[in-house]
Amino acid sequence: MCADGSSTHTRVSTMDRECVSLLPGVCEVLAGSGRSLPDDTSLEKLLDWFTGLTEAGGSLLEACPCLQDFISAVVSNTASDPGVLSFTLKLTGLVAATEKGFKMLQECSLLDLVFNLQRWQEVGLWEDPCLRIGWIQGLKNLLLHPKALSFFVQSDFIEPLLHLQTDASLFVASAANQLLAHILIFFQPVSSAGCNGLDKKEEDGGRTQTSIHTAVVTTISQYLKESLVPKENKQLHQSLQILKLLALLLNQAGPPLRDELLQTVSDPLEELVAAGCSQLTLPLMDAILAAYSPGTDERAPDQRVTRLLSSMLNINKPSGLIRAAAAFLHRGHHDTVHTARAVRILLLPLDIIAGQTLLGTNTTDEHQLSMLEQLKGKTSCISLICVCLTNTPQITLMPSGVLPCPPDLIITAVLSLLRICSGVSSSTGCSEVCRNVIGSGKVQKCALEALTALNSSPGAKEKVNDVFTVLIQYLDNPDSDPTVLHKSYQALVKWTSVPTDLSFITDQLRQDLVEVVKKRVCDMHWEVRDSTVEFLGHLIEEECDVSEALLGGCCTTRLLKEALQDTESYVRASAISALAKTLAHNWQQGAALGQEEGEIVSRLLEILSQDTEGFSRRAVVQYFIAWFSSRPSDLPQLSLSTSCTSLLMQCVPSVLSLGSADLDWEVKVHTLELAELLMDEAFSGHRRYKKNSGTHQAPSHPYGLVSNQAYTLHTHTGQHTDGVESDLAGVLNNLVELGVISATLSGLVDCDRPVGLKACQLLITLRETVADDAVGVSCELPDRGWGQEIRKILGMKKSDGARKVDIAGKRSFNDDSEDCGVLKDGVTDGVIVGVCEVLRSLGLDERLDVLTQSSDHVHNSPLSLLQDILTASAAHTHPDTQAGEEVIVDCY
Repeated sequence: MCADGSSTHTRVSTMDRECVSLLPGVCEVLAGSGRSLPDDTSLEKLLDWFTGLTEAGGSLLEACPCLQDFISAVVSNTASDPGVLSFTLKLTGLVAATEKGFKMLQECSLLDLVFNLQRWQEVGLWEDPCLRIGWIQGLKNLLLHPKALSFFVQSDFIEPLLHLQTDASLFVASAANQLLAHILIFFQPVSSAGCNGLDKKEEDGGRTQTSIHTAVVTTISQYLKESLVPKENKQLHQSLQILKLLALLLNQAGPPLRDELLQTVSDPLEELVAAGCSQLTLPLMDAILAAYSPGTDERAPDQRVTRLLSSMLNINKPSGLIRAAAAFLHRGHHDTVHTARAVRILLLPLDIIAGQTLLGTNTTDEHQLSMLEQLKGKTSCISLICVCLTNTPQITLMPSGVLPCPPDLIITAVLSLLRICSGVSSSTGCSEVCRNVIGSGKVQKCALEALTALNSSPGAKEKVNDVFTVLIQYLDNPDSDPTVLHKSYQALVKWTSVPTDLSFITDQLRQDLVEVVKKRVCDMHWEVRDSTVEFLGHLIEEECDVSEALLGGCCTTRLLKEALQDTESYVRASAISALAKTLAHNWQQGAALGQEEGEIVSRLLEILSQDTEGFSRRAVVQYFIAWFSSRPSDLPQLSLSTSCTSLLMQCVPSVLSLGSADLDWEVKVHTLELAELLMDEAFSGHRRYKKNSGTHQAPSHPYGLVSNQAYTLHTHTGQHTDGVESDLAGVLNNLVELGVISATLSGLVDCDRPVGLKACQLLITLRETVADDAVGVSCELPDRGWGQEIRKILGMKKSDGARKVDIAGKRSFNDDSEDCGVLKDGVTDGVIVGVCEVLRSLGLDERLDVLTQSSDHVHNSPLSLLQDILTASAAHTHPDTQAGEEVIVDCY
């Protein structure tokens, strides 16, 4: 019985009765099919369902008695499909995961039959990796209590599991590793300090489990000790797997188990380090660093482990040496001696190739010569220098005690390397090595990424001029590929935030940058044009003053206006986004919009109505969202007549109308976000208005976005609040005129669920805000499209007895109309409805419940899965089924 008095059977029986009734038929299909299902994921999905029931605390055999017969039938039939057999082994482990289920299966001898490895070998099924995976995962499923551990040990499963740890199948080997780690860690003894309250029976049981676990640890430790060092090259795979297992164990084991493992494997680890096998460098370093981590007890690292680490940071092979140093640095240890050693190792390739004295005169000749020889090979040179560059930003942030040179000298070395790569300068270093990196796109990209991150390094301010010079040279270089140019722009944007004043910007630097940007914005490659336009936007977003000083606002705006005509939609979208960023600071200052802004807006509306690509249209709506969000906070309540925002508010109805009718669902969602901002503004301060949040997060899509930062709507207080409270009808009528109501009603019946969901949420908010305080406000429903769909919903409501609309007695009802709340109007093509009554009559709460649930709750249910399996089986066995006819299993 459970603590609350209910049985596990009662809990599990709450699952869908129809699923339980279908399960015997499904079991019969699986047990008798002799082959897998048309959809090979069906069994995994079925297992997921059983797993969920088990994790909820249920007894599978009590809820589904047919499973016992199913397991028996499948494992007794050696002709069963390997996939079904594997599924059955995993399911058996799930059933036996509780002591009660374990006992029931053991009483009918099913556990011995299912996991009898010798039997599977004799019938030739063990060769299938699918069965081996099932055997391992089935055991892992059941090994959750002491009786299961006793069964595992008494069945002599340790030896075969150790052999599977180096299986030819990586999936099998990985699963075996996970199971071995699970056994040692899950069953490791807890401290005996709190055992005084145990009765004798529990205490004896704990001692028995500890004894069994000790025997398992001894066996596995001995295996690790004997197998860790490869006797020949073909055993490298075995050593690799054992090192992975060792790292896994050392990372998770408690002090007693950890100490015992270290004591056992220290000698073979030393032997492995001395062997210097480059293929094992990283896994060996992972195992050593797992042992080196002090863990939760914060003890000092074992002296043997410290010696191993020192040896790894002094091996003779440069490729292994630099990777070991990188691995140590990534762990974030604060060991001054080893950190200083790792830093010197990682800077050595850059020291040699860039000709900068990064390491002083204390470099060991042995390592410098061996590294130099390694760098003379092109492939190894590029590999080593990239590892070095990746770690330079982290190195420059190290304490001065571990750095062999000032951080700014490292920045100088990276700049020297970039010059060498582009062929604009030679190095005082080895010319044979320098030839390997000239024109190397991989090294250039890696160096530019490093340079971008180095903008926060100490000493960066002193290097701004040099950085800008090199980056402009890269942007101007005709041999730079589009990705290199993109990374150059990224670095340039980041480095604009480094200087505290603009004195570094000379006339020559400004002229050079303007010329190169003008050239690249017309490049034949659209990727380059796109990167250039993005750069213009990001530059103003990062630092407005620097942007003005570098390029000048007129130049930027003109180039972006021209990019609106680009043939590539990505470029047009980026131009729109950049314009929004470029003009944002003017909007925030409340500056009057001139003729140029009017021309831009006209072009944007043209794009929204005519552009064939969704990227551009999304960006247009986001442009207006940014514009509206950037309005000064001291402007009065939104109105079509407000002079400062007249152009914006004149455009809003067109944007809402075009955006809500767009074919792209993301455009429609963004349109509803604009409608939400208008609602937020209109009802700001109203006591009943509950908006979702004060900020609206811009999307993370790379194109058509305004900003990666949240934009905050300005709210108003005081008189505005009082005005909203007293004139809800006027505010609602204003939203009708702007097109907010039409956009949300249109979205409500949209075929795309995200659109419908957003619209439904906004309409519910609107309904709760206006209540019956604005009954005189009406809006028009068009005769076709969304208007017709809304009218159908209202008509259905009338048939259910919904009450009619009363719009303050302004018009009379047409009693013959089938639409609830619909008033005929002879002037318009559509029909006029009362907004408040429509909001009450649309069944928004019920609709929200449906929209909130994804389609998965219908199609991806256990019931659907079971039905699909039965349907597929019936189709395959039906006499009318055509040869070669495919049966699709519609399961999740």
